[in-house]
Amino acid sequence: MRKLAMLISLSALLPGVAAAQEIGSVNTEWKLMGSHQLVVEAYDDPKVDGVTCYVSKPERGGIAGAVGVAEELSDVSIACRQVGPLRFKEALPMQEDAFTERRSLIFKTLHVVRMVDTARNVLVYLTYTDKIIHGSPKNSVTAVPVSGDMRIPVKK
Repeated sequence: MRKLAMLISLSALLPGVAAAQEIGSVNTEWKLMGSHQLVVEAYDDPKVDGVTCYVSKPERGGIAGAVGVAEELSDVSIACRQVGPLRFKEALPMQEDAFTERRSLIFKTLHVVRMVDTARNVLVYLTYTDKIIHGSPKNSVTAVPVSGDMRIPVKK
């Protein structure tokens, strides 16, 4: 709960940071100062009403996790779904970070990149983490098809 409050307050200060809603979590390893967990969070696409992305990610427990200095693992997974009528708030670039989240104090960031596949009229979402020095090839991808009677507006 404390991490969620911190994320919400930081999201007001940092552009590109989205506030997520925690859906649930499971413990993967017990620690005296808090267990390691897999957490599932929902992110609503800020530019496309009716699309929600569900991201699962590990969160470290123990002393480092409790004080917020643990570097989180790069293992992330994503599933984006149409959860209501689609409405595009503005024309979309062909590719951009839809959401970002810090995964360590300075060095690691989680990205959810939205890509537009105009040939198939599909929104593609890729999630991965990067580090200032070394990134990780671990990633996950999902797609949300848009009905044929609605074209995705794209920035020229």
